[in-house]
Amino acid sequence: MTSSAFDTSQVKDKRETINGRFQRIKSMAAARRAKLNESHRLHQFFRDMDDEESWIKEKKLLVSSEDYGRDLTGVQNLRKKHKRLEAELAAHEPAIQGVLDTGKKLSDDNTIGKEEIQQRLAQFVDHWKELKQLAAARGQRLEESLEYQQFVANVEEEEAWINEKMTLVASEDYGDTLAAIQGLLKKHEAFETDFTVHKDRVNDVCANGEDLIKKALEETWRNLQKIIKERELELQKEQRRQEENDKLRQEFAQHANAFHQWIQETRYSLSCMVEESGTLESQLEATKRKHQEIRAMRSQLKKIEDLGAAMEEALILDNKYTEHSTVGLAQQWDQLDQLGMRMQHNLEQQIQARNTTGVTEEALKEFSMMFKHFDKDKSGRLNHQEFKSCLRSLGYDLPMVEEGEPDPEFESILDTVDPNRDGHVSLQEYMAFMISRETENVKSSEEIESAFRALSSEGKPYVTKEELYQNLTREQADYCISHMKPYMDGKGRELPSAYDYIEFTRSLFVN
Repeated sequence: MTSSAFDTSQVKDKRETINGRFQRIKSMAAARRAKLNESHRLHQFFRDMDDEESWIKEKKLLVSSEDYGRDLTGVQNLRKKHKRLEAELAAHEPAIQGVLDTGKKLSDDNTIGKEEIQQRLAQFVDHWKELKQLAAARGQRLEESLEYQQFVANVEEEEAWINEKMTLVASEDYGDTLAAIQGLLKKHEAFETDFTVHKDRVNDVCANGEDLIKKALEETWRNLQKIIKERELELQKEQRRQEENDKLRQEFAQHANAFHQWIQETRYSLSCMVEESGTLESQLEATKRKHQEIRAMRSQLKKIEDLGAAMEEALILDNKYTEHSTVGLAQQWDQLDQLGMRMQHNLEQQIQARNTTGVTEEALKEFSMMFKHFDKDKSGRLNHQEFKSCLRSLGYDLPMVEEGEPDPEFESILDTVDPNRDGHVSLQEYMAFMISRETENVKSSEEIESAFRALSSEGKPYVTKEELYQNLTREQADYCISHMKPYMDGKGRELPSAYDYIEFTRSLFVN
């Protein structure tokens, strides 16, 4: 490019940019070609392995046959076929080795799918070894069958010869002429010569039969020893398994029993918190700390659940060291957690009621204590009969009715605390009801207090005798004067004819 060309520097930059992009594309194309070739080799390897696996599977069907021949001819034919199969296996071994070498090379090259290649290779080797073992075992069985069938054929042959000669030696024909006798003697001499030959054959057959029996006994004995050894190993394995299972049982029982003991103690401590003295705030803080402890124990329950899962996996269905189960402990922990939340909610409810409605802590504590008294099973709820008894103990004048008789007053209360009629009243429902009733009393007290304040001139904290008789009936005024205490000023001096209506109203509603 000549220096006189227009804007040579820009042209050079563009040329370099294009060349650089071309080289990147070329490099990326080469990398993709390498990846594609690698993927092709991998899938070709898998295809070759699938073909070899199919071939091995086909041959395994042949060598797994239980047909060892029913006669000598049948065994000989099967033996010839098996010899051809063994030759085929030997001839095919290079192909098998080729697949293994290819797989090993692919694995060593750190190609994609390395883990799958190694797994398939291991399975392939196992299948090939199994095929050769089955072939060797079938060959041995066929040799044994051939030996047996040869023995049977020899026995049958000798038995046929014996049966044939029995007719000759059992004959009653001894000849009636010299020529006839001489002929019979020659036949008998020939028989004795033949007998000598067959005697050796019979001895060989008997010896062969004894060898077969001896081999069979020896094989049976070896199999018996093998079975005894295998059983001994299995018994030892089972003993170790049972020992491990027993350790697992004991570990589960140790944690489960301790966890159950903690649940019992925590439930008892929560129930004792209701009876503790102190402010509602201090009780709430103590309950929150206890509930945090309950939540922290969830990790211990998780460990017990893991041990329980391990027992299920080991098929352990019984445990003589504990009566507790994972499900039962989880349910008890959940109930304890719910109890802690209910107690927190109840105390927060009481604090709110005290702060917003004026219900005293003493009244709230009395409500809680009365509920706990009638909650005999510590379930955190009362049935309808227990709830009715609790209300009567708190001063509710509920009528006594026969069982099955209508009780409209109590039914009206149940419409508030148990509208769906599930048969139980929870602590929250009970406290909400009692606070609402107490709040009604407080509101009524405030209304009457406001009425007395309206009677007194200038809204003073006391009312005079004259003001009472001026604004109330004589009977009402007499009742107030007889029950109201004289009003004492800030210095403790009694004002004449002045009565403390505030103390009178509050004491009246507290009672």
